[in-house]
Amino acid sequence: MSITKTIKTAALAVVVSAVALTSCNKSPYPGYDANPNGVYSKFYKHDANGVMPKDSDLVRLVMSYKNSKDSVLFDSKGKNNPSGKNYIEFPLMKSTFHGSFEDAVSMMAVGDSASFMISADSVYLKTFKAKELPNYVVKGSMLTFNAKLEKITGKEEVKAEKKKKMAERDKMMADKKAAEATDYAKYLDVNKITTKPTASGLIYIEKTKGKGAHPKKGDNVKVKYTGRLLNGTVFDTSDKDEATKANIFDAKRPYDPIDFPLGVGQVIPGWDEGIMLMSPGAKGQLILPSALGYGEQGGGPIPPFSPLVFDVELVSFTAGKPAAVPPGTPAGK
Repeated sequence: MSITKTIKTAALAVVVSAVALTSCNKSPYPGYDANPNGVYSKFYKHDANGVMPKDSDLVRLVMSYKNSKDSVLFDSKGKNNPSGKNYIEFPLMKSTFHGSFEDAVSMMAVGDSASFMISADSVYLKTFKAKELPNYVVKGSMLTFNAKLEKITGKEEVKAEKKKKMAERDKMMADKKAAEATDYAKYLDVNKITTKPTASGLIYIEKTKGKGAHPKKGDNVKVKYTGRLLNGTVFDTSDKDEATKANIFDAKRPYDPIDFPLGVGQVIPGWDEGIMLMSPGAKGQLILPSALGYGEQGGGPIPPFSPLVFDVELVSFTAGKPAAVPPGTPAGK
């Protein structure tokens, strides 16, 4: 074979390879490359030799996406980011479909920024597990994702960090639990409270005697109340003036006595027990260890392991309906 023919053959091979590559890279979206993993991508910055995330790695992204009508549906820098930060973090899971956002992120290295075209139908129905497309997404359309990968945390490091935080939390909870007994005893001592607690630990101090019978389990009671932490902080009240004074007034809620069925778990255990000790018109104070309140979880403005003090008034109660007797029992026949 002559040298000229060899050169021509080599040149033809290069052309064929280039045509094949161009054909493989053909995309219906101008400016976007079609990739073997099904993702249509347009990189603004790309480190081909950089570290890319693997399954279960924690990725931090500044990102947004919009529908085919150019309406932004999410922006990590916007108000609809529940984290309150300008980025989102999540573990990179296995791809939910060919050409998914997970596939797109797996192509990125730290510092990369890119735009991706991804099937809207698949995102909502397969990734988001929605039963149907929302009305602001056109069936068969594409979503445009813009993303910058800021950080990758390996899954082993994530596990170690999680273990460390759990240990810190356990220590904090143990310290709070230990402090409760001390704080509770100090409160009783400072306020010269000598009333003997019930078997559960509830202390009920009657301020104004009521009249009539006590409500029982299943009765519907109407109660006025103000709840405080041991340091005197008011965290909730049915009294508008108390709420205003404590700077917790909420114009969206009513300030009236609350109604609830007694003894069926609709209120904290200390209330179910304590209100049964009162008669209509009675006013008193319920002092509860945290086990009769919100326990180790706490709730809202109430920290974990917080004893609580309630000023309560039983306004009235009505008898509840008697419980149905199941067939087959001696009374029900």
